[in-house]
Amino acid sequence: MSIFLDKNSRVFVQGITGAEGSYHTGRMLAYGTNVVGGVTPGKGGQKTEHGLPVFNTIEECLAATGATHQCIFVPPAGAADALFEAYEAGVRFSVCITEGVPVHDMLRVVGTTPGMRIIGPNCPGLISPGKSSVGIMPGHVFKEGSVGLISRSGTLTYEVVDGLTRAGLGQSTCVGIGGDPIIGTTFVDCLREFKNDPQTSAVVICGEIGGSDEEDAAAFIKEHLAGMPVVAFIGGRNAPPGKSLGHAGAIISGGFGTPQSKIAAFEAAGVPVAERPSQIPALLSERMAASLSPRA
Repeated sequence: MSIFLDKNSRVFVQGITGAEGSYHTGRMLAYGTNVVGGVTPGKGGQKTEHGLPVFNTIEECLAATGATHQCIFVPPAGAADALFEAYEAGVRFSVCITEGVPVHDMLRVVGTTPGMRIIGPNCPGLISPGKSSVGIMPGHVFKEGSVGLISRSGTLTYEVVDGLTRAGLGQSTCVGIGGDPIIGTTFVDCLREFKNDPQTSAVVICGEIGGSDEEDAAAFIKEHLAGMPVVAFIGGRNAPPGKSLGHAGAIISGGFGTPQSKIAAFEAAGVPVAERPSQIPALLSERMAASLSPRA
């Protein structure tokens, strides 16, 4: 399924009666997201504090509500089962907020759920400003517009978006893909969607050390998005080799996953890399203005 949300996106919350699930359900509802119910085994038939129905199984929830999008707030050991249950019930869009999901669990999920769009795990979710939000994004810093944003870090997403909004650069859709080694949706997956999105005219990429997703993104941009303004930022430049920086996937091993290799890849693709998040709005404005200028 497409990464883009709209007001027709019908969301159910896995773990809706837990403290985290309940809190963020309230925030999604306040933003205008169409949350239609939730699932907590053993608590079916109850109502949440928001007046939403609770079901024992995903199958029951879908039959009663017509939900299309899953948002997962369950302990790490149960996240894979929640994804498998959703897939078997027919869900094709899932946002897994849970941090600490075992890597081998995600390997099994990603390898055996074809056609299912999974955002995360260990992510803040996604938001299409002015339309819908699924996850834990602070909706008040977002503004509807034409800039797509993809980030491995949740807090960095909020910081960068706040800067964009203050600079008058609204966003089309912002996706927190997660910071784990194995995730369901990558930078390239999102870039492919933004390439064909009529609302998105520019993109910001917030990467970090570890893995090769940023290099893959740079290669895709060079080949397929040469005419679109894109700006990048790489977090964790000062992390010592072998040291994890917050996210399980943000670790340099030998010469692999270094900030230097990622910066070089973006620059080779014609993508300027900000040294600080605060530089992103100005850099992006320059790129957007240059893309509109007539060529000599």
